[in-house]
Amino acid sequence: MRALTVGSDVHNPTIPAVLDARRFNRHTFWCGQSGSGKTYALGVVLEQLLLRTELPLLILDPNADFVRIDEVRESVSSHLSERLGKVDVRVFRSGASATSDDRLHARWVDLSTAAKAAVLQMDPIGDAEEFNVLLHVDTVADGATFDAGAMVQALRDSGDPAQARLANRMENLQVLEWDLWARGQVAVTDTVEARPRATVLDLGGFEHPEEPRVAALAVLEHLWAQRESRNPVLIVMDEAHNICSPNPVTAVERALTDRVIQIAAEGRKFGLWLFLSTQRPTKIHPNVLSQCDNLGVMRMNSPRDLAELADVFGFVPEEQIRSSQSFRQGQALFAGGFITQPTVVQMGDRLTHEAGGDVAVPVPADGL
Repeated sequence: MRALTVGSDVHNPTIPAVLDARRFNRHTFWCGQSGSGKTYALGVVLEQLLLRTELPLLILDPNADFVRIDEVRESVSSHLSERLGKVDVRVFRSGASATSDDRLHARWVDLSTAAKAAVLQMDPIGDAEEFNVLLHVDTVADGATFDAGAMVQALRDSGDPAQARLANRMENLQVLEWDLWARGQVAVTDTVEARPRATVLDLGGFEHPEEPRVAALAVLEHLWAQRESRNPVLIVMDEAHNICSPNPVTAVERALTDRVIQIAAEGRKFGLWLFLSTQRPTKIHPNVLSQCDNLGVMRMNSPRDLAELADVFGFVPEEQIRSSQSFRQGQALFAGGFITQPTVVQMGDRLTHEAGGDVAVPVPADGL
């Protein structure tokens, strides 16, 4: 077994808690209510995967919690610091914190027609003529030279009413003006294709609420299109309810959820493995949750959530799941294929910096 030491046994702190790295070739579900230490603990596991395996990680990071996973803490031993320093980590940022070198970009022309239609809020039947134009308008466009403005102008100048309507839709929704688009620059899918040890996508800084979902959709579509290469990657989704909600509302949300369901159901044989982290199991689409074989549970108080976990993960005794109500911060129950038996663990220390964290309550300097 390739052991990942993630902490110690709560009931016997002298015994290290280890996960079997080989069993991350199954989908993993990780949950814990706010304040349980879920994101910090997730970082402990990801660091061990970087240290002890060669498995590439793709981290979809909505709160920029993992953008410093390439920065080793000063307290870490020189041996581990040197090893982590050699790990190839690429961080792509959104919003004001991004620079020209690390900005998160995707290509409009690389999206599937269905994804473009979702972005443009188009129905293939209800908007049949516009959809048909979309099928052909940029099929021969090169990502490096694609000019959205020129395309819209060509549609408008065509004299074809359907093309003119599509041009109006694109301009009215302003989707081609998003900061997400590469406009001839390098796209994140180029990096993902090369499989560095970790690729972190900071999804939280975009202006339009659909941009982070489209960024995630672009990467997941790319991975699915290349699935026959069987080039493995662990797809880590922090706050996964933003990506595979049980009740998607917009067309983009539905397209993204459908893609995650497909990967959950069929991706394992292609080396596309999910690691989903969220606060509540009921916030994840049931067709995704039911495909998970590994479980990590931190403090959970909701009876409904505990019942859902006991129902889905029947291989864990219900009383052990319910014991999570009494967990202290940083304690977790691990069960499933990646550990020999269900075990309550006190998580170990992080080796790299956590970028997020709670905001302290302001108090007077004298404490009065």
